[in-house]
Amino acid sequence: MNVVDPGPLVRLTLPPCASVTAATIDRPRPAPPSALFAATVSGMVLLLSLKPHTTPQATVAVQAPATAPSDGSGTGTGTGTGAGAGTETVTGDSVPTRWGPVQVRVTLDDGKLTDVTAVACPTDNPRDQEINSYALPRLRAEALQAQSADIDTVSGATYTSDGYRRSLQSALDSSGG
Repeated sequence: MNVVDPGPLVRLTLPPCASVTAATIDRPRPAPPSALFAATVSGMVLLLSLKPHTTPQATVAVQAPATAPSDGSGTGTGTGTGAGAGTETVTGDSVPTRWGPVQVRVTLDDGKLTDVTAVACPTDNPRDQEINSYALPRLRAEALQAQSADIDTVSGATYTSDGYRRSLQSALDSSGG
């Protein structure tokens, strides 16, 4: 018995009297259409069953509206009262951005910026939440350090940073501080 080995594609064992042409040996046999269909369907099922990468839910602190302090300084939204004397809480303008509105609330103690809280920010999808989880704490820290709205844009959060800065500036303008 003769063994013809054309390589890794096909291995044929032929009786000694059989004649084989080169074209018969060199060409791999095409897959039947049903096998191609099954492979395509299997590939599509695997592709569609992939789950998108999810990130942990970002938690954005939203403080309840402050009650009026007993020292008579009061609390304002948009038009702060008691600037420069005691504690004052002012909510800035809601700034529309490409991905949704951004709004901050500031707390001033004797004219000094002591707290900045995002009361509105884009949260429609996991990417928004991921951006907020790293951008909002950085923006808050910068605002508290700068004691103004003169803060840097967070890389990857350009729209949120711009909205944050504009809302912060409107709150500071309204407070008179």
